[in-house]
Amino acid sequence: MREQIFTFGQYLHRKFGVRISKVPVSISGFTCPNIDGTVAKGGCTFCENDSFSPSLDRARPLKGFFLNLHSSENPYLDKQLQQLQWQFESLSKRLRDENGTDQFMVYFQSFTNTYAPFETLKALYEKALSFENVVGLSIGTRSDSISDETFEYLSVLSKKSEIWVEFGIQSIYDETLQRINRGHDSANVKEAILKAKSHGLNVCGHLIFGLPGETKEMMLETAKEAYALGIDSVKYHPLYVVKRTALANEYARGEFEPISQELYLEVLNEAIRLKPEHISVQRISAGIDDDSLIAPMWCKDKNAQIRAVNNALKKIGLKY
Repeated sequence: MREQIFTFGQYLHRKFGVRISKVPVSISGFTCPNIDGTVAKGGCTFCENDSFSPSLDRARPLKGFFLNLHSSENPYLDKQLQQLQWQFESLSKRLRDENGTDQFMVYFQSFTNTYAPFETLKALYEKALSFENVVGLSIGTRSDSISDETFEYLSVLSKKSEIWVEFGIQSIYDETLQRINRGHDSANVKEAILKAKSHGLNVCGHLIFGLPGETKEMMLETAKEAYALGIDSVKYHPLYVVKRTALANEYARGEFEPISQELYLEVLNEAIRLKPEHISVQRISAGIDDDSLIAPMWCKDKNAQIRAVNNALKKIGLKY
């Protein structure tokens, strides 16, 4: 019999005793310091944000509006709160109907969800926690975009609710982070994770396999260092190329070759074998099934990806 990989769903069920689903929300007005020019220009080379959350509502009722980080005034806060409530109610109903979910975590997914005036963050987080049957929050962000004030506030929330911070680690190699125009170095990621842990927060680390110029050994070293930093959960992603990105231009010029499915599965298997048992797995692959995907085409069919991953895991006595 194959051993079941410890998943995030299992972690939540063990802790709360019921089925819990993450409800992804996307709040208008949020952006990223790597897009607005604060730390860099143009964003990460692979990023066309909607492609990383294609299932979300794409309507942008506040299109063109971005939060002023230097002002506590936010004239659009009421609309953002309404948007949050609408998305939660819509998606939680679907999850309840389709999956029989009992309770929920609100997942602030798109863009950088701590990169906003503190009072705006506080209002949104507290609104999300006020929804019926919500046990906590998971907040996607960058390591260079979360303040000490926010860390301390989340630490207070964690005394009563399940609070997770999700950091895009991507790679521990500074040359890679520079090449993808990340806007920060690996030391910044390490500092943020350690600070989150010192505040008693749960941390999920995102790892991308197949970044430009990286070898199998580099990918696995990133995984090992991420585990050693004390992350509590992990998401594994293959790097894929979508339209309207700098990476798409590199690919067109022949300057980037996407990771093959065979190599991705090989790296993934070894990364999972290296992973300490207590670290849960939230994702083992990623892709997009619309016409924005350029390459590799094996990332287009998510069901086929999962089958391929499970077939590969079967060889080492594991299943997802």
